Amino acid sequence: MSDATTAHPTHLRVHQFAGLQPGPKLLVTAAVHGNEVAGVGAIQRVMAMLDEGALTLRKGTLTMIPIVNPLAHRLQRREGERNLNRNLRVNPIPQDFEDRIANRLCPWIAASDVMLDLHSFNNPGPAFAMLGPRDNDGDLEPFRHQAAESALALAVGTSRIVEGWLSTYALGLTRRAERAGDGSRRMALQQDPHYGVGTTEYMRSTGGYCITLECGQHADPQGPEVAFKAILRTLVLLGMVAPEAVEPADPKRPVELLQLYEVVDRDSVDDRFERQWASFDPIAEGQRIGTRADGTPVLAPFGGRIVFPNNNAEPGHEWFYLAKPSDRVLA
Repeated sequence: MSDATTAHPTHLRVHQFAGLQPGPKLLVTAAVHGNEVAGVGAIQRVMAMLDEGALTLRKGTLTMIPIVNPLAHRLQRREGERNLNRNLRVNPIPQDFEDRIANRLCPWIAASDVMLDLHSFNNPGPAFAMLGPRDNDGDLEPFRHQAAESALALAVGTSRIVEGWLSTYALGLTRRAERAGDGSRRMALQQDPHYGVGTTEYMRSTGGYCITLECGQHADPQGPEVAFKAILRTLVLLGMVAPEAVEPADPKRPVELLQLYEVVDRDSVDDRFERQWASFDPIAEGQRIGTRADGTPVLAPFGGRIVFPNNNAEPGHEWFYLAKPSDRVLA
């Protein structure tokens, strides 16, 4: 690659539209992972509509960051120097490029009321939304916007919604912390209790609410349209644009609600899956998911679905997640 390609970007592009009437402060982000680009063009499309007058901002403040990690995006890969969507916080003494981005990004998040974070995933599959915890006063992720966040998750229009990210990730971190580290900063970050905190978790910690919208597989040609409609539907939900700006999601569509309950790390490069799994493939109780390097079977403790299976996971990293039907009521 040329020096121009590999040189570290020196700024973050942030676009803001300030309505003349008071209202919600919405932040829309994309390319937190550099190769997840469905939201990039969608944000640019919405900005063009606002500039041309095809879309009118009635009230509130709309902030959009089409490329949150410009280094990873320039390199066309998930990370620049590390995963920006882990251990996200202000860093008084930044150690890498993502720390420097976090120092700019976190204040924008904290200044917002609502966030829509646009992502995509490796394996083929339909789009889905991820929402946060139920209202609680616990230590892990205290929260008080369950109803508003549930309405947002329903409004974007996916047929599948997933909860339970941070609590499940915390279980994995507890087990990971018991392993001996190699002294590297990467390992230290992975064993940090804060490691599961990304954009949406940080948003909730500052008093707002949000969802992650996984717009489909990275190369899915429908991904940008999913992202575009989600932005408009969020604006309509918040009363920031007119309802006729976009067709609403079908309120009668069936929605599968799942709860993550387990994350399994890959221990060795010789750990292998039983077959080629795709996200949300059904799993029966006791079914063999994979086999460890020493021949130990990896079995599903409950029936449900496999989520984010990663054939290329490095040892010590997430290999796959497990989800089961949730008893949460969204409406």
